[in-house]
Amino acid sequence: MKKLIFLLSILFLIQCKKEKQPIKGVITDKAMVVCARQEASQIGINIMKKGGNAFDAMIATDLALAVSYPFAGNIGGGGFLVYRTKDGEVGALDYREKAPLAATRNMYVDEKGNVIENKSTLGTNAIGVPGTIAGLFKVHEKFGTIPFKELIQPAIDLAKKGVLVTKKQASSLKKYKKNFQKANKRIIFLDKVWNENDTIKYLKLAETLERIRDNGRDEFYKGKTADILVSYLQDLGGIITKEDLVKYQAKWRKPIVFNYKDAKIISMSPPSSGGICIAQILKSIEPYNISKYKHNSEKYVQLITEAARRAYADRSHFLGDNDFVHINIDSLISSEYLDQRMQSFSFNKANNSDEIGHGILGLKESNETTHYSIIDQFGNAVAVTTTLNSAYGSKVYVKEGGFFLNNEMDDFSIKPGFANSYGLVGAEANKIEPEKRMLSSMSPTIVEQNGKLKMVLGSPGGSTIITSVMQNILNVLEYNMGMQEAVSKPRFHHQWLPDNIKFEPSFDKTIFPKLEKIGYTIDQSNAPVIGKVDAILVLPNGKLEGGADPRGDDKAIGF
Repeated sequence: MKKLIFLLSILFLIQCKKEKQPIKGVITDKAMVVCARQEASQIGINIMKKGGNAFDAMIATDLALAVSYPFAGNIGGGGFLVYRTKDGEVGALDYREKAPLAATRNMYVDEKGNVIENKSTLGTNAIGVPGTIAGLFKVHEKFGTIPFKELIQPAIDLAKKGVLVTKKQASSLKKYKKNFQKANKRIIFLDKVWNENDTIKYLKLAETLERIRDNGRDEFYKGKTADILVSYLQDLGGIITKEDLVKYQAKWRKPIVFNYKDAKIISMSPPSSGGICIAQILKSIEPYNISKYKHNSEKYVQLITEAARRAYADRSHFLGDNDFVHINIDSLISSEYLDQRMQSFSFNKANNSDEIGHGILGLKESNETTHYSIIDQFGNAVAVTTTLNSAYGSKVYVKEGGFFLNNEMDDFSIKPGFANSYGLVGAEANKIEPEKRMLSSMSPTIVEQNGKLKMVLGSPGGSTIITSVMQNILNVLEYNMGMQEAVSKPRFHHQWLPDNIKFEPSFDKTIFPKLEKIGYTIDQSNAPVIGKVDAILVLPNGKLEGGADPRGDDKAIGF
């Protein structure tokens, strides 16, 4: 009998080892920041420990990312913020870049109408008018409780002290060295070969941040920094002028708000396509009760793929800057319209993107972006996605200013029907016009359930942002995953064109033959990483669980 009990105990232990326990993220009581670098998360937390709110922490974290994560953190780019206050008020801020006044519809095509290679992605002509600094001051003006000078100082100190190069950053700097050289050679990253555990000091950036600290918002748009920026770009043949900077304004927007079952989703409105596309995908699959299908099974993948196919087709045709283009938002996310869009769907056969175009309405966006999520001790929540577009943006580095500039002009339709660097095909609604904001996929998102804050999330990833955020919402709401488990799960992506499903290498390949048999094309060639989701989940006991994406150097810190 003792031997039998012993053997049964051994079998039980073996079985327990086989069953992987869910991954748990950092859990804290009061406040949390999750972002792309530990240094920036810590700076945001320190601000809240001093009594600052989530908006104060947002400003400090954003500026710290400009120092510690030049890959995408920036003062030469732009972004979007979605917020929910402790009282349940929601809103959104658009500090997306704009096309310069001298921009023209056909500035990236030659006399024969052919797209000029690299002109919209590399060098001075790829740059949109930056909005980050304007956005940060706009947030501070409405919600800030700590003087701006105190919020910017930690980033200044970090720039002077220097930032440790991680293994992933060292690899990134080596990868983009040739592009740095093509764009302009006056750049700190060409001073030497940077290796893991080296320390990079950003002294010129520290000087720029000190000028902004002392002179405020106008320093970047009207002061010495503006002069340095414009002079530098015009020396290199760029078209941005001082007038472009002076005229730039960040803008408060009404977020996209919709219900998915018993949850309320608050996400970014145009010129981001994120909120509308997430709404379209989730509301398209809602009637199918997706939780009855195993997570990441062939039917799960198929249903989401077909909903995404239709959402991205609509994105291409209907969406742009709503200051320039009328967008029927209510119609696009209505159940009636989306039910009609899904009528041609069948589990027995793949649809074809050549046959699935945009819908017909009634009368009724960088793999190299960065996202961070913050919840404070008062109950305020912010989701922020900010970007230079491609890695290190245009690769143009303002050496005297110490910062990179974006290449957001590539997010316009540079030629109708032509795919941008993320494979997204644009149409008339997103054509280039002076002072217009280019369409984006950035999707900072907040989720409520039963009237209470549930989740704050977002992701970088260019066109894959939308599907990354949407899959994580499903992971939590439909499959009851914790936050770290949710962000760590393998992801997939479909965006109408090209007509294939991209899978991360870690995805379960046993479903591929079944999908191929009914007509889907599988692509693992160019999808080593789909999104880097940084998110916070409010647990039933009120504690916070951070999900820091293991695909990057991301870090959750709280107290």
